[in-house]
Amino acid sequence: MLRSKLRVFVTAVLVTGAWAIPKPPGQAFLGQQALDDLAQRAAPIAGFDTGCSKSAKTCDWMAKFPDNTKLVHMNLPGTHDTSTWNYTDATQASLLRYTGPIPPAEVYRCQEDSILQSLNDGIRVFDLRVAYNPGNDTLGFHHSAALLSPTTRVEDVFFGLYNWLDNHPTEAVLVSINHESGTGTPEDSQFYEKLYGIINAPVAQKYWVQVNGTLGTLGEARGKLTLLQRYSYDLLPSNLTKRIGIPLDPQHWTDNGKIIELVYNVAKNQIAFIEDFYDITRSLPLGSGTAAYIEAKFDAVTAHLTNATRTDLNPDQLYISFASAAFIDDTPFVTPEIFALGDGAGNLGMGQRLLPWLKARKGQRFGIIMFDFYDGVPGLVEAAIGL
Repeated sequence: MLRSKLRVFVTAVLVTGAWAIPKPPGQAFLGQQALDDLAQRAAPIAGFDTGCSKSAKTCDWMAKFPDNTKLVHMNLPGTHDTSTWNYTDATQASLLRYTGPIPPAEVYRCQEDSILQSLNDGIRVFDLRVAYNPGNDTLGFHHSAALLSPTTRVEDVFFGLYNWLDNHPTEAVLVSINHESGTGTPEDSQFYEKLYGIINAPVAQKYWVQVNGTLGTLGEARGKLTLLQRYSYDLLPSNLTKRIGIPLDPQHWTDNGKIIELVYNVAKNQIAFIEDFYDITRSLPLGSGTAAYIEAKFDAVTAHLTNATRTDLNPDQLYISFASAAFIDDTPFVTPEIFALGDGAGNLGMGQRLLPWLKARKGQRFGIIMFDFYDGVPGLVEAAIGL
């Protein structure tokens, strides 16, 4: 009976998105304890919300845009491999029993700020890579072979996003989800049934945009999450038919592509133009050097962004550009952080290079830009937005 009452109470809080629990006091205490447990379990991936300063331009920046603004016309900064912000050598060592020996944490880490801090900093698109947690009972977060938190569940992090949106109802958040390969865990029908159940739970239906196959207006997306579906439902039982978001399926997302054209709605001729050139060594041989690697990546990103700015090309289509790149095991090696922030020896990273490039084109459409270590270059997010 106690467990049943607690479940009803927590559900009520999840649906309202409130941290405060209504009376009676006994139930309020139990409900708050349950919510505290959720927040603590989510913290390794979601972090904690420390709030925004009154002078911050980025906390509620979407409030300045009218409701009829199309999402495909907006500049939306995002984080690539979002969940890696808390992944250190110490974290990796503590999880060795799950992963076995793998390369050092700097190979996998792409961020420094938590999801909730990134939201306050103006980030509005998140790249979440998910697979089974140890035991295959819950879904959690990975980057290739790196397990990022063995106890954090996908729904725990979603709750943190729901709560943030309740406190910032003018904002809209896009969430890219894909099954992360290389984890050593199964990709099976049970996995997709669990993910389907999480995204279609009663609380989720309040907080996820319920439209399928198209991106609408900011007004329709305010206070909600919009799904960028980077996975296929091929393994899902045929009776589970509800779909939301836009399908950016892996079969048509060209691996390592500089210019990917992915039609996500045939009937409406809606196309995502994507730059996801992450493995630079497929274009340049090992030994080319840090400067050449970063230059090749910068050229690919700015070429794609230039297309996004053109009003005569595809003005009503979605553009997604990844400013990130994968670790290169060269001499010297090049980590995602070096790609983003430079090597400290005169080679500027993507962030330093893109900041003046974006500023020079203020007022133009860039679309979605996915960054690594965005916080290492002050003003980068504001320049991507156009503030």
